[in-house]
Formats: sequence, C-alpha cells, structure tokens
Amino acid sequence: MRGAIAAGNRHSAEAGAWALREGGTCVDAALAATFAAFVTEGPLTGPAGAGFVLLHAPGEAPIVLDCFFAVPAEERGEMDEILIDFADASTQVFHVGEPSVAVPGLVAGLLAAHELRGRLPWPTLFTPALELARRPLETTPAQSFLHEILVPILQREEGGKRIYGRAGQIDATELGPTLVLLRDAREAALPLLLDDLAGDLERYRVEERRPLEGSFGGLDVLTTPAPSIGGAVVQEGLATLDREPGGAAGSAGEAVALASALRAAYAPTGASGGRPTATAHVAVIDRDGASVGLSSTLGSGSGVFRHGFQLNNMLGELDVIGTHRHEAGDRLPSMMTPTLVLDPDGRPRLLAGSAGSVRLAGAILQVVAGVVGHELPVGEAIDRPRLHVDGETVHVEGGWGETIPAALAEHDYDVRPWAERNLFFGGVSAVERRGAALGAAGDPRRGGFGLVVP
Repeated sequence: MRGAIAAGNRHSAEAGAWALREGGTCVDAALAATFAAFVTEGPLTGPAGAGFVLLHAPGEAPIVLDCFFAVPAEERGEMDEILIDFADASTQVFHVGEPSVAVPGLVAGLLAAHELRGRLPWPTLFTPALELARRPLETTPAQSFLHEILVPILQREEGGKRIYGRAGQIDATELGPTLVLLRDAREAALPLLLDDLAGDLERYRVEERRPLEGSFGGLDVLTTPAPSIGGAVVQEGLATLDREPGGAAGSAGEAVALASALRAAYAPTGASGGRPTATAHVAVIDRDGASVGLSSTLGSGSGVFRHGFQLNNMLGELDVIGTHRHEAGDRLPSMMTPTLVLDPDGRPRLLAGSAGSVRLAGAILQVVAGVVGHELPVGEAIDRPRLHVDGETVHVEGGWGETIPAALAEHDYDVRPWAERNLFFGGVSAVERRGAALGAAGDPRRGGFGLVVP
C-alpha cells in the first residue's frame, strides 16, 4: 500500500492521496492536502494560518515543527465583537477585524517540513489545489452549516461575500494567483501578500521541538509540547484512564471514567467555554512507515480578506490565549495537538488530530481510548458519541445510552444532554495501522474524509 490519509474534507484527502500515488512521502501528501484545504476549507486554514507538524520516520527521532502564531510588533487598536448563534451551543462573542490578526507561520512550517522529508518538487504539490481553484465548488452539509452560522464573519467584507456569498457554494477562484505566488516565490510570497506584517514575517522562525512523551495501554504516546497546551491535556487524560479504565465501550462506567479523565486533564489549563472554532487536520502514514500529523488554523477567522483568503483572528481567541498582555514576538498558546501512538516495535499505530478549540484535545483523547483501549476500528472510534467536561458541567453528545445522563448526575456532574451529534464536540481526522492493514477516517461532524491508497 502507498499509504493512508485522513483530512477534514474529501477534496483535501483526495489531493493527499494523489501525492501518495505520485510517489510522494507522507509530508508531500500532507502538504498537497493542506494546499487543497486553502481552497476547500478556507474558513479553517489558509496562507495566513499557523499550526504544528508532528513528524515521525523509522530510525529517526520524532520532531514537532512549531509554526504557530506569534504576536506582532505593532498593536492595532480595539477588535470588533460579533455575536454568533450556534443553536444548541448557545451564542458566542467573537473578536475579529485587523487588530485580531497575529503573525502567521504556516507557510514557513510547510516549507520546513518539505525540506525535511519532501520528495516531490514543491511546485508539484500545488497541482490539486490549483485545479480546485479553477471553478466554484459545492459545499458539504457540514460546510453549509458552518458557513451559515459564520455569515457575520465570512461575509463581513466584500472579499468574503465573493467567496461565500452564494449558499451551498465556495467560489475560491480569486485564490488561484495567490497559490501560484506561493508555488513560485515560496517564503518570499507572504510578505508580498501581507505587506503590513512584512517585518514580523521576516523575524519569524519555525522552531523544532521534542514531542511530549507518555503512554496509554502499554503503548507510547507522542503529543505536542508548548506552546500547545493540548498535548498535556491528552497525556493527563490518558494517564487517568489508564489508572481508572471504567468499563466496556458505551457503558455507564466508561462514561463516568471519561468524564473523570477529562475533568482531571482540563483542570490545570484553566481553559473553558466552547466556541466551535476552525482547525484543519491532516494525518498520513506512507509506504515507508513514516507518518505526519499537520494541524493548522485561522482561529475563528478575522473576517478580513486579502487576495482570496481570510486572515486569522488568533489575538481574539481569548478563551485559548487568555486576556493578559502578550509581548511582541511571543508564541501564542494553542490547544491543537497532533497525537501519535506507537506500537511496541516503534511503528505508527494511530495518528490523530482534531478541530474544536478547547474541546479538540478531549476529542483526540476519546478516539485514542476507543482505538487503543477498546480496540475499535478508527472510523468507529471517531463516529461514536463524545463527552466534554467544563468544570462541573459535562456535555453529553447525542447517541449515548439513555442511562448515561443519570449515571453522570450521580457523580455530581451538571449534565447538559445534546439531542444529536454536533461539531461542538470536535472534528477528528485519523489514520491507523492494524497489523498489516491501514485505516483512515474523517469526522462526520465536520465532513471529514479518509482514504487508504493501495
């Protein structure tokens, strides 16, 4: 097999699969998928985004490329506040506009990843994205829902209206010249596209970091270190589950154990709230046994559009970065955490990442628990209902058994049941190796897609 890939959108996954068929590595596939996501998942990621790349290859030490947001040198005044109605998740205040834009590092991180393990030429990796940008695309039901609730942000400016102004459609044709510039000019492209951040971009550096190391079910687990706080959440939650596994999948015992693990994991972070924010994750295993998890984001999006793409609003993501003052050049904190589980021979067993702001680490934790703890296939582990714990409140996604809310209430939780599956609970993309077979799955909550490439 050439490999397996999972992404947040069918077009993105197919772009990565194309790269694997062309003889590319896991990094080539992840980059091709991410460039395609600039077109198909524009509210989630783009040239003004940032993220983390977890890379593992046989015989080599695993590394994390930190290409997350930095604080710009110049403050730009007060951010605009926009109220978004998420129905079951109630309303949320978003902070947007140019003052919310942080220094993006994603393009620099993609270039660094390609230098480390790319095989296909950099320009070749834009082929699927450029093809997708030539024509308007139909949205999936999950995308349509997200675009509808984010209208006040996505259509705040005329540039956004041209892309998202027609229901059921994405018209990213304006992005084509930007993709060509990124293809041809590489690191020199972004200062041309974002000239007001040129000085900050010149000073920006991708940092190589060692993953956090933990274990679960006797297997090694690698997660993302600071400035991510999500890696520590996953590690603490899995350690708690190892000590108190609960019971069979879907049982009341498991639900109580998961709630306890999530409460213990999130307590040290102080993170709370629940805005369903934007992250694109790509997970790939290739024929060489190498793997990469690439998570990128625009925060919730700033509503500011340039050259066919939206700028980030990471300075406005106060539920993650906090309200204290950050110094120019500082890396901002994140909850994103590509997570890799290794089998006893040191090969990838499971590679997962997720969207979902503060809830994404808990979503990853629950998928790892399903695959490793309960031996569920990766697609089944992603599909099954989840929990999210915020202090003493536990949100119970639709699909749990009728006895679960009462069992949680007996343990003094304030139980908030949800009627159906919802993007509030994250959007996991994951690949697995089960013996000689590969598996891949995206999250139906957000229209994710997985492919095994024979």
